[in-house]
Amino acid sequence: MIRLDNVTYGYGATELLSGISVHLQPGSFHFLTGPSGSGKTTLLRLCYSDLTPTSGQVTLFERDAKTLSRDDVARMRRRIGVVHQDCQFLDHLPIAENVALPLATAGRRDEASDLAELLAWVGLSDRAQALPPELSGGERQRAALARAVIMSPDVLIADEPTGNVDWEMSLRLLNLLVELNKMGKTILIATHDLNLIRAAKAQVSARVLRIRDRQIQLAGADL
Repeated sequence: MIRLDNVTYGYGATELLSGISVHLQPGSFHFLTGPSGSGKTTLLRLCYSDLTPTSGQVTLFERDAKTLSRDDVARMRRRIGVVHQDCQFLDHLPIAENVALPLATAGRRDEASDLAELLAWVGLSDRAQALPPELSGGERQRAALARAVIMSPDVLIADEPTGNVDWEMSLRLLNLLVELNKMGKTILIATHDLNLIRAAKAQVSARVLRIRDRQIQLAGADL
């Protein structure tokens, strides 16, 4: 589905990631952890072709990312939902319209009939007409998750989705991600929260990847 083979990435003369090999198989659940500045966000961006590796190969849905045209990349990204760390929204639009923006961009406005059901799924039915600045941190994160999955992607990538919310909300978001995984979606979550990882491993078979010294290591029982 998404594969990185011996991928290296750097900024100028600085090598941030080296010899990274990761395979996200259909229906798998992965956590990516590591200290701040270790390259977690960079690795995520490589996974949805927002960055091009310095060397090595990134394969998206059986196609070499280096051979994809701009239109090909846009089509591929419709199969990959991304929850960004900063949860950016258009502040002048109600949250329902913000969530539906990917459909409008893809020319699929007719599918917005599922929007109410999606907002109910993330617990935001009563906040559909609220503007983004009126939302709490947890509401913004749930809205970002709804926006990421509105195109029914095969893969969901989330960058620190629980970084700015309390533990109760973290568990609520985790339960939504676990539910998506049980529906067959591939999940990749970057997080520094080891308690979140432990909570997930009690519910699903989650593989934990740790970035250390620019490389990927499999984390074991110490988590």
